[in-house]
Amino acid sequence: MNVMINHAKMTKSKEDGYVGAVHFEVEGHQQAYEITLHSKRGSDWGYGLFFLEGSGNEEQLLEVEDEIEENDELFERLIEAGLAALEE
Repeated sequence: MNVMINHAKMTKSKEDGYVGAVHFEVEGHQQAYEITLHSKRGSDWGYGLFFLEGSGNEEQLLEVEDEIEENDELFERLIEAGLAALEE
């Protein structure tokens, strides 16, 4: 799966921990996606996956979600993009 990251943002606070979002596209998919990320300490990450704008093809969304679940390298890449935005 060819993923192109377009934008990332991340904040960190004592109350919420790390909270961020990464916007990305997948080659061949009609819609761009946003993954929201959350971690209290920066180690165990939870996420939500959404279409960036409006609704789209749900089968494609589920395909991306499956890839994120199975491909640790991709998930780490998305987290690292968010963390890099925090450092800027």
